[in-house]
Amino acid sequence: MTIVAQLALKKPDLYETRKIQLTGPILHIGSSVSRLNPFEYVQTAKKVYLPNQEALAKGLLKKGGRFLNDYIQAIENNENITKLLEQAFGNKWWTATDSNENPIFPENAISHKLAERVTDLRPMIRNGMGYLFIPGSSIKGAMKTAILYHLLKHPDKYKIPQTSRVSEIEKQLKARLGELNNKRNQTFADDKIMDSLFSDFSLIYQGKAFSGSSQNTDLLRCLKISDSESLIKTEVPGKTGKPIPINLPVVVEVIVSSRFDDYRAKYKASLYVEMVRNVKTEFTITLDQQMLTWFKHKQGMKLPFNNIDELLQICQEFAQEQWDYEHDYWNTIENNPQASGKNLDFSNIGDFYEPEKCPYSMRLGWGSGMTGTTVGLCFDDDLRAELRDICGLKAPGFEAPKSRRTIISSDGEIKFVPGWVKFKNLS
Repeated sequence: MTIVAQLALKKPDLYETRKIQLTGPILHIGSSVSRLNPFEYVQTAKKVYLPNQEALAKGLLKKGGRFLNDYIQAIENNENITKLLEQAFGNKWWTATDSNENPIFPENAISHKLAERVTDLRPMIRNGMGYLFIPGSSIKGAMKTAILYHLLKHPDKYKIPQTSRVSEIEKQLKARLGELNNKRNQTFADDKIMDSLFSDFSLIYQGKAFSGSSQNTDLLRCLKISDSESLIKTEVPGKTGKPIPINLPVVVEVIVSSRFDDYRAKYKASLYVEMVRNVKTEFTITLDQQMLTWFKHKQGMKLPFNNIDELLQICQEFAQEQWDYEHDYWNTIENNPQASGKNLDFSNIGDFYEPEKCPYSMRLGWGSGMTGTTVGLCFDDDLRAELRDICGLKAPGFEAPKSRRTIISSDGEIKFVPGWVKFKNLS
């Protein structure tokens, strides 16, 4: 070792960074558009296509005649455009290109169709390149809920202020149930809890205290979650040598169900949703450890985590709580072969939740429901039901949440539940 190397100053480790592999059976993250109009997607027996609207207009213009005008008319009338495409581009319209030879139906906007007839398609979010992905904000939001749940479950360990403990929050909510009919009051009640546990901090920097509010003193300023890599379809060899598709875009039928008083399954609706099957991607967690030391809670609450390992353990604990609740729920539900024309056989779902230990790290995105997006499991069952009746869809006399979303596979059986993902440390 040279003298220069010996004398060199070691750069302090101010950031902890982890690259995380995320995998899961099936996932949907909603986009800013909740559902597509009939002219915004086209379906065949096996696939669903989302056209590039600009390329489609150019392609129709290139064909001449009334095609472009008919397309504009279809948009105004909110009509399906399959016949128009056949007339303009022929029976293999999905191979058509515009005047610049750009594909009208790009490869990253084609999904495998696992449902018989798709209506009111709910698309998944795409990045600026048009690929499906998981926003870092979705992962961070799920982590924030897990952290809040953890704090409320362990008040003594973290010296949670008395006014922010579950018993006191329940008391305040019960006293204000009437006011929560107003959406603005619902937001205010939620913000009050969040501010107390995440933003009621002073920042101590170079011996000086800086007070602020809202995002300026939000503890999670220290935490950065990147967007995932694009979910691009690939294949990997399976155990038998047969290739297994990874990040396969699919359009599925989602069954919304609840139960009757005798616990027989009750069919409520079918939704058609763009999802990703066999998810495998990566994202990065960065924790600013120096900034973390600046945060001092005004009422003496201890920080819920000091490193990424502790954060991931908090997520795992919350996943286990949700898993236990879902396990108990599905154990009570009776199959119903004659539910409004649907065979509600949830045997596969019961098998999925059979293990006592949750094999997943988090439940993420659409379908995770009230138990995954709120800290409702901390509260008394009756209060949670009352809150649901006031703030959501009323279901007097039933537990909250009452309904569930499950997914029909290509063989017609109800096999999947959305959103469960695993984390694996890659760095």
